[in-house]
Amino acid sequence: MPPTGDPLARRYRRLLIGYPRDWRRARADEVVAVLLDTATPGRTRPTTREAVNLLRHGLRARLGRPASRTVVAWATLAAVICGLFTAALATWAAWHTARPLPDRAAARAVVAEVLPGHEVGGIDPAAALFTFYSQPLRARNLDSLLLGDGGEYQQASVTVAVTNAPTQRQEVLALARRRLDETGWRTYPTHVRPDVTCRVDGCTPTGAVTEIVTARRGDTALTLTVAPRPSIDDTYVTVGLSRATPTAVPFAAVAGGLLGAAAGWLLFGWVSRRTERPHPAAGTVTVLYAATMLLWWAPVLLAAPSLFRHHLGEPHPVWHPLWEWLGQPALSLFFVVGAGCALCGLALAALPRRGPLPYAADQHELLG
Repeated sequence: MPPTGDPLARRYRRLLIGYPRDWRRARADEVVAVLLDTATPGRTRPTTREAVNLLRHGLRARLGRPASRTVVAWATLAAVICGLFTAALATWAAWHTARPLPDRAAARAVVAEVLPGHEVGGIDPAAALFTFYSQPLRARNLDSLLLGDGGEYQQASVTVAVTNAPTQRQEVLALARRRLDETGWRTYPTHVRPDVTCRVDGCTPTGAVTEIVTARRGDTALTLTVAPRPSIDDTYVTVGLSRATPTAVPFAAVAGGLLGAAAGWLLFGWVSRRTERPHPAAGTVTVLYAATMLLWWAPVLLAAPSLFRHHLGEPHPVWHPLWEWLGQPALSLFFVVGAGCALCGLALAALPRRGPLPYAADQHELLG
């Protein structure tokens, strides 16, 4: 048995944490003794090559199935999607560190600053930072959220109607851009959106366009929309105010993503080792894994390219939150069904197996 007081031995043992617990109980002393025998005299720390190899082979050993050439790919697929989902959840929590949205007085002050001499016709405050059909998400909305309306869960904004804007839209746009520059806002290129009229039989372009100016100052994002024709309440111009992405969001995404990916790898490895034949539910667990990956990855592969094109097509002072890039909650039913499949697979993997767990690392070199 290697000497426990040796600092090099202790550090080697720490690096064996990547291996399954049963493997460490049976092989750790032997491996540490071999590593100590091959180490140069007086060394107190493992070499970088040794550390990388021990961690790499340990993570591979957690997957079991030493003869498989694809198990690492399947584990990576599971780890990445778990990391993405936990990163999205972490960013959702971090978004709630943002300041409250501007109140009526603050919104009125911004409009007076950007469009001096224009009257405010009405202010529609936001009920929450993220809303579902303009209202805070409630438990009673979950069925609608899951069954097709999940895309209505969006970042909210305070909307201000400007009532006495002149009919010459370019005057409003020029004034707004000049005042935004003068008052410290960072402006983005004007986005033009074709105007359409919609009836029962469909929507048709009118030939006119709606012009949109976006800007950001500090943690406030502004969207000024100039329509080609008045709305029902004679409003040509509206100003929307929302919050920019809080500083905590990218840090939460990285931390949550790494933790989720590690958890996904470890869970996959546990199931993979448990269901090595002979196991009564090995085939069923494989089918459930495939169903889970299909249901979780399909929304990502559908949403991410579409949202990427959307971001390229128009300026965004605030990018869409991470969960929308994963197709959530618009396609949340896929996630829920996939989670059900994953839980069933975990439960079946926990069934007693026939025979002892194999030591998957026995067929791998410990040091490359």
